Amino acid sequence: MREEELKKIKQKALDEHIPIIMDDTLEVIEKYLTNLQPKRILEIGTAVGYSAMCFSTFLAENGVIDTIERDEERVKEAKNNIKKVGVENKINIFEGDAVEILPTLKDKYDVVFIDAAKGKYPFFLKESLRLIQTKGVIFADNILYKGYVMSDYNKHKQRTAVTNLRKYIKEISENPNLETEILEVGDGLAISKLKV
Repeated sequence: MREEELKKIKQKALDEHIPIIMDDTLEVIEKYLTNLQPKRILEIGTAVGYSAMCFSTFLAENGVIDTIERDEERVKEAKNNIKKVGVENKINIFEGDAVEILPTLKDKYDVVFIDAAKGKYPFFLKESLRLIQTKGVIFADNILYKGYVMSDYNKHKQRTAVTNLRKYIKEISENPNLETEILEVGDGLAISKLKV
C-alpha cells in the first residue's frame, strides 16, 4: 500500500470537509482487525474510500472488502483513490443505496463497519446480523452523533437520526447474542461482538 498517497487522500478529504473516519476511532478498530485478521469486511458507506483503504492492510491473505456507496461522485473519487493507493484488488465498491443492496448480499462477513445514513442504522443492524459470521464484530461509527444521542436533544432537523441511533443502541444493548460496548472515541463507536 502506498502510504504517501493515503496521507494525501486523507488531507484532501479533511480540507474539503468530507466525513472520514477519525484517527482515534480508526486506532480502536485497527486493534480489533489485527487480532481478527478478517477474510471479508463489509462497509456500509464508502465516501472517498479512506476507511476501506486503511482496513485493507489488516485483511487475511486474499481477503476482500465490499463497500457500498450511493453518491456517484464519491464512488468515482473512491475508485480513483483505491487505484492510487494500489489496493483495487482488495476492495469492491457496490454503487447504490445500501437499503436496496444489503438484502441482495449472501456472503458472510467477519467484520461489518456501519458509517452511512444515521436514520437507517436499525435497518443496517438487522442486515448486519444476518450477514455476520459467528464471532464476527459489528462496528457502528458516529453512534453518539455530536453528543445529541445521550442528551435530551430534540430539535426537528436531526430528530430522525437521533431517534434511530438511540434505537440502534437499545437493540445492540438488549440483544442476548451480542456483547456490546460503546466508546467515546471520535463521534462515538459501538462495538458489538457476536457471541458463539
